[in-house]
Amino acid sequence: MKIYQINVVCGQGSTGHIVLELADLIERQGGNCRVAYGRGNVPIGINSFKMSNNFDILWHVLMTRLTDRHGLFSKKATRRLLADIQKYNPDIIHLHNIHGYYLNYKILFKFLKSYGKPVVWTLHDCWAFTGHCSYFDFVRCDKWKTGCKECKLTGKYPKSLFWDASKQNYYHKKTSFTQIKNFYIVTPSLWLANKVQESFLNYYPVKVIYNGIDTKLFFPKENSEFRRKYGIENKKIILGVANVWSERKGLRDFIELQKILSDDYLIVLVGIGEKQKKMLPEERVLSISRTDSIEELIDIYSAADVYFNASVEETMGMTTVEALACGLPVVVYNRTAVPEIVEPNAGIVLEPGNIKEVKKAIEQLIAKPKIDYHKFALKYEKNKQYSKYLELYRKMLHGDLTSIIDPPNITKNQ
Repeated sequence: MKIYQINVVCGQGSTGHIVLELADLIERQGGNCRVAYGRGNVPIGINSFKMSNNFDILWHVLMTRLTDRHGLFSKKATRRLLADIQKYNPDIIHLHNIHGYYLNYKILFKFLKSYGKPVVWTLHDCWAFTGHCSYFDFVRCDKWKTGCKECKLTGKYPKSLFWDASKQNYYHKKTSFTQIKNFYIVTPSLWLANKVQESFLNYYPVKVIYNGIDTKLFFPKENSEFRRKYGIENKKIILGVANVWSERKGLRDFIELQKILSDDYLIVLVGIGEKQKKMLPEERVLSISRTDSIEELIDIYSAADVYFNASVEETMGMTTVEALACGLPVVVYNRTAVPEIVEPNAGIVLEPGNIKEVKKAIEQLIAKPKIDYHKFALKYEKNKQYSKYLELYRKMLHGDLTSIIDPPNITKNQ
């Protein structure tokens, strides 16, 4: 079995690690995998192909800013990609994030239609079926269901400075993405699966495969040095983690929360930028820059008392799974996909924005006897989840998908 994966990055960021771990599993199970990517670098020894260079990416960024036609540049880079696909001659092509200033989706999908090989597309966000944005729930927009126009989010990724081309983008995506046979969609949550079924992609089969973590690595660390390092041995620690603390991640809710906490508590936020640090009171909030060290992150998780995910837009919510795996109860908002993770006794789900209720929930979880929260993360063990892709590949090659494709409207969180 030969699989060809395509993603904006490989081995970096959440999607890059998913691609890398899936490639490793394919190889360990006797298959072959090649990864095409647009940006950054890959670890040594990975069978990979970098399709873009710095000029390609900068030009794509500039033209997106000027025209709002993201994904319609990088023509030469995409043709290099198609040549590499044909040379490798895969059995299955597996798409991930095809946005990110590195690829021309119209050229790619025209090729996929004529090439005729089975295609699976893992959607890590909502970009595939909108006219501009990758997330829309924060602004309560549902134009994507019938046709985007007059977009409220042109100033957000992929940012446009002057123009709103959401109506045209929606048409181009719908036309490109709905003409392929032998095409299957994977989502990392039930919530996103339902959104797909409400979009123009709704007649494609959809399979939910959660993102996975190494539950042997993400485990409560008994000898964490984090508290001693910062001299906070006697504090009750409320932890928040984000790759980038955008507005939808809930930074302002942490700012409001610190105002009503007693001096016994300390909020620790990981992933804070330099400008954001100036917004946070040092005596009540410990700000830590983004870390690429998993060991450091586990050390921080293991030192905390409770994890608060204040995000209102997630297609899964991996930091919540990581927190559970490291032995933390969780408090999350009842928005998008995150509530799917919080099983009974694993934490508390609240309606967004009620900071007094957040404080009450945190106090309740810290006061209750400690239980084995790690067990709630075992469902997301990476080999258990990513082996479902191998099953899907085999079914795709044999044309037998009825036993593994999820039925519509299966999520408990609409």
